[in-house]
Amino acid sequence: MTQSQQVVEVMRKLGGVATFAKLNLATDFSSWKTKTPEATVRRIVQENPAFFKIQPGLWALEECREEIFAKFDLKTGSQATENQFNHSYYQGLILEIGNLRKMHTFVPNQDKNRLFLDKPLKNVASLPDVYPFAYSEILRFAKTVDVIWFNNRKMPSAFFEVEHSTDIRNSLGKFYELQDFHSEFYIIAPEHKARKFDDEINRSIFSEIEGRVRFVGYEKLSEMHTQEHKYVQARHF
Repeated sequence: MTQSQQVVEVMRKLGGVATFAKLNLATDFSSWKTKTPEATVRRIVQENPAFFKIQPGLWALEECREEIFAKFDLKTGSQATENQFNHSYYQGLILEIGNLRKMHTFVPNQDKNRLFLDKPLKNVASLPDVYPFAYSEILRFAKTVDVIWFNNRKMPSAFFEVEHSTDIRNSLGKFYELQDFHSEFYIIAPEHKARKFDDEINRSIFSEIEGRVRFVGYEKLSEMHTQEHKYVQARHF
């Protein structure tokens, strides 16, 4: 069996769709004569017409296209449905990265039953609710943030907002209200929104948090997700 055939077979066993991280973990590289098997998997998936791209870092088998589109409710081509799928997918990646880093992870109540691939986000997040790290008005803002990472002291380490179709300004407004905490702030969005982010963060109203908010594109987040799995796997080898 060639390497390409092996990757196709592994993808089939994973239900026809997988992130690069999951595909790498499920593939047996013992017979591969390469020092960078993960790079080979990426090349195979990107170049082989047997696969098609759903989102950065998320690929599927062409033979399963109809089944997968139906499973994720993407078959209708509805923009609202596609936006929701994308939003939940990136929330799931952020939660998994946080879990791998031994953070306590939270997703807001309105998103808990939305799917990250084959499971609801509430089953990916490690916390059922935010820790009571502040008074009620601040907690009300915090509970609307797309993903929060808490450290072992039960304090917020990082806040994330996924901006697929909504206004970056609204997310920056949340971060402004949370600025008194020693936390990092991230806007996760398509790469083409980087200029919009720059325009908004440079507004005078956000001057107090300008140096604390980072923009991370979807491609970069996907790479972080893959690398984090690789790092954890190597650490436990």
